[in-house]
Amino acid sequence: MKRIAIDAMGGDFGPEPIIEGVVQALEERRFVPVLVGDKEEIFSLLPQYYADKVEVVHASDVISMSDQATNALKRKDSSIFKAVDLVRNNEADAVVSAGHSGATMTLATLRIGRLPHISKPALATFMPTVTGNKSLVLDVGAVTDCTPQNLYEFGTMGGAYVQSVMGKTSPKIGLLSNGEEDTKGNALTKEAFKLLKELDGFVGNVEGGDIFSGEVDVIVTDGFTGNILLKTAEGVQSAIFTLMKQYIRKSLPAKIGALMMKKKVFTSMKKEVDPAEYGGAPLLGIDGCAIISHGSSNAKAIKNAIFQALRYCESNVNERIEELLTQKA
Repeated sequence: MKRIAIDAMGGDFGPEPIIEGVVQALEERRFVPVLVGDKEEIFSLLPQYYADKVEVVHASDVISMSDQATNALKRKDSSIFKAVDLVRNNEADAVVSAGHSGATMTLATLRIGRLPHISKPALATFMPTVTGNKSLVLDVGAVTDCTPQNLYEFGTMGGAYVQSVMGKTSPKIGLLSNGEEDTKGNALTKEAFKLLKELDGFVGNVEGGDIFSGEVDVIVTDGFTGNILLKTAEGVQSAIFTLMKQYIRKSLPAKIGALMMKKKVFTSMKKEVDPAEYGGAPLLGIDGCAIISHGSSNAKAIKNAIFQALRYCESNVNERIEELLTQKA
């Protein structure tokens, strides 16, 4: 049975939504949660029925969102350090954390280690598309200053993930640029384009709008651009829903129409763009599995992050990444 190490203390709202998410996950899937954090607080929040269905590893320290990620290696009694080390020591198959993302990425990269042919890991996230499928964008914040080789590896990892975990047999891979023509882009993307041409499924440059069209399965970019893209998309989504509410309140016919569409349209649309539906972002390229959730994750997001970790562990994605990079070496 798969063992998932869970940083119980790192989220914005403390351990309560994390433990609730673990309980929800246990109601649907068989796995062994290893909760890492303050043992007394964890057991005070854990329903008695589930006390013998989890393991708890005590950690007296918590890395807060305001702490420096570089200090994470010195904080050996922190919940995220101990959770990551469970994977490093083969005592867990994956780690899930809604805590300090920089600390989690640093510890996962340095304590678990990278895959042999990966120079830098990438944080991947899912974007909604008009087709109902999800596109995978990477990197969205792990590596701000990238080389063309990094982008080539991101394309390889993204393709392998979509193939092995999401079940897409022939994923289409695009390079984010300021135009579709082969000649468009900056110095980085032009050099990366030459390398990515060697990948099966590479379709060339894509623009920002292609992320949401469903025409491409994997979008490759550097972590600086990708992080801005992610936060812009979150901001646009929030603004659209706010504007819709404002305009609906101003008109009685609009209120009636909104009430009629609430279940069939608005609920479905909200579910399509809700980050809690996938739970977190996989850190691709490490010699293991780490799922990084948003600090404000609710129980549903934690549950789905755990499910994502289970799918990752049950796939051959890391082996597939190495296989593809070895073939091109």
